Amino acid sequence: MNAKASVKRSLVFFLIPDFTMVAFATALEPLRIANRMLGHDAYRWRLASSDGKPVRASNGVECAVDTSLDDERRKMGGPERPSMVVVCSGINVEKYSNRTAFAWLREEYNRGVAVGGLCTGAHVLASAGLLSNKRCAIHWENLPGFSEKFPKANVFADLFEVDQNIYTCAGGTASLDMMLKLIGEDFDELLVNRICEQMLTDRVRSPTDRQRLPLRARLGVQNSKVLGIIELMEANLSEPLSLIEIADGVGLSRRQIERLFRQEMGRSPARYYLEVRLDRARHLLIQSSLPVVEVAVACGFVSASHFSKCYRELYARSPQQERNDRKQMLAA
Repeated sequence: MNAKASVKRSLVFFLIPDFTMVAFATALEPLRIANRMLGHDAYRWRLASSDGKPVRASNGVECAVDTSLDDERRKMGGPERPSMVVVCSGINVEKYSNRTAFAWLREEYNRGVAVGGLCTGAHVLASAGLLSNKRCAIHWENLPGFSEKFPKANVFADLFEVDQNIYTCAGGTASLDMMLKLIGEDFDELLVNRICEQMLTDRVRSPTDRQRLPLRARLGVQNSKVLGIIELMEANLSEPLSLIEIADGVGLSRRQIERLFRQEMGRSPARYYLEVRLDRARHLLIQSSLPVVEVAVACGFVSASHFSKCYRELYARSPQQERNDRKQMLAA
């Protein structure tokens, strides 16, 4: 057996309440299949929680673990220390705060242990102070709140990102792509292809592949001009473009844009643009603790009162009520 074939990678999957099961499973299964294809345990893993007790996933399933945070801290520097720690989180990650866990992640990273985050795990790594000036990925739904809370992190809506010894992915089946990249680095493309065959997937996606469906599929719109206008809108939320600027950008007249949006989207371009900005505002209200006035500014509103009026008209509740409802749900 050559040196590369004898690579052993020991992983600790650190489970946080409400972790996403699909992201966890698609990270773990390729390691199991790799061992099976190789005929030996090239990969070993154990599951950890803060207190060593089972952790409930967001789908309600409880997952037993092998070890606690205290146990893992005692193993640091010893023969049982892992070569990689992977944080598994999901919904409600914004309320997670565990100074002991944050310190442990920093200590492991500083000792040369690779650190990863699945789904919203980048939020935990950023809270631990590990993502300043680092490229990272997080689920698209959490990206607005994350980028506002951690402006020093270079976050992207990619499937996964690898920056030196930090691995982050957007969750879902992107965990599979990230782990296949890891296995490919440890072994070769042949093993990766055999794992893909076992998991009935036809390819390893690029890190920069889209998280979300393309606009054409997501909106059911075929007109390339309308799609180009929407992309401009989504790229300019904090400082909205005027209709004249949009028209210049796509080479159409204001009247043509108005007519196209009425035909394809069933409303005016101004109305659609407003709804896109309010959707981003809703994510920020739910995911961050930014004051309402700062949410308004981040979404291109000139005043909190105008923002509140528009928000109430679309969602039948004020921004503050949205935030209060979210807090009550989390407290329940």
